[in-house]
Amino acid sequence: MNSAATPVVSLADIATYRPANKVPASYFADFAQDDELADNVMFRAPAFRHHAADGETSADMILRAATTLTERHGSDYLNDVDVVLTHSQLPEVPVRGCGGEVAYRLDLRPSTVLDVHNGGCAAFAHMIDIAAGLLAGNGGRKALIGLAQNSAGQIFTQEQVRGKPQAAIPGDGAAVATLTLGPSGNPVLTTVCRSLGEYAPDMTAVSEPPRKYWEAGPGQIHVGFTNAKIAKVLSRGNRLVPEVALIAAERIGVAPADLDWFITNQPNRVFLRNWREALELTAEHHPDTFDECGNLFAVGVPMTLDALIDSGRLESGQIIMTAAFAHAGDFAAAAAIKWNGRA
Repeated sequence: MNSAATPVVSLADIATYRPANKVPASYFADFAQDDELADNVMFRAPAFRHHAADGETSADMILRAATTLTERHGSDYLNDVDVVLTHSQLPEVPVRGCGGEVAYRLDLRPSTVLDVHNGGCAAFAHMIDIAAGLLAGNGGRKALIGLAQNSAGQIFTQEQVRGKPQAAIPGDGAAVATLTLGPSGNPVLTTVCRSLGEYAPDMTAVSEPPRKYWEAGPGQIHVGFTNAKIAKVLSRGNRLVPEVALIAAERIGVAPADLDWFITNQPNRVFLRNWREALELTAEHHPDTFDECGNLFAVGVPMTLDALIDSGRLESGQIIMTAAFAHAGDFAAAAAIKWNGRA
């Protein structure tokens, strides 16, 4: 939905889930190893993050978030869902996502179930864009989008990984949102999606000794960071998030500095500072949950939005600009939403 025309879809409501296991930074400090990346600004650890329980799957976490919606609105709230979209940071089964399982366990009968993977940290806006097209094209009534970040407690606590600087940054969590056709609720004023596939090869999963992720071996998989790659990611991220946010703001006719709220993904504090400065916004207008939850990847934007709603600071009629970039910079997206209240 890459225009500022009459809204095709509205955000009806949103809910999130934080696993009970709240892990302090000291857990990782106890395992910290000497590493050339230890002092890199990318890896300045948050105070806390949550880790999913052993055996807790993407579907489990998404259902916990969805339960909040049905408790809030009634057991039949999701009965008219025609579209289910899910995103999992770490799919439990390589050949499928968790969308079908989520729909089954919620007793839904959607016409479309789609597992959305490539949106990465920008998946929330990406999925809104996709849901709008599917609802409008197929005459659907309601879409449910579910996002799960489940790699923190599985990938980054491995014995060979937990001592690396990258290990202390991610956290686990989940989010769901419902979307409906038409401008009622909280209309999505515009979405912007940008694919930059030339950067995709810079995102790598590695182990020591090297192996493919599906091969058995002694090396434990983690993200392949080097100083050179980090420099590229910092440069791209600093540019991409403000870029898509500025395009979206221009489309809806709002000066960036006049935005009521700016919500982004939250890889680290440096990005957060640089992004709000690029839009000439204060920290008060750019909330985050980094120190409570760490880097939540795709869940970061909806987690912070839900926390902002619960804080009571978000007022009816205000404009929320969400923006994020994914992986090493191969995708970026933004969505502008006019807030009227939970529907």
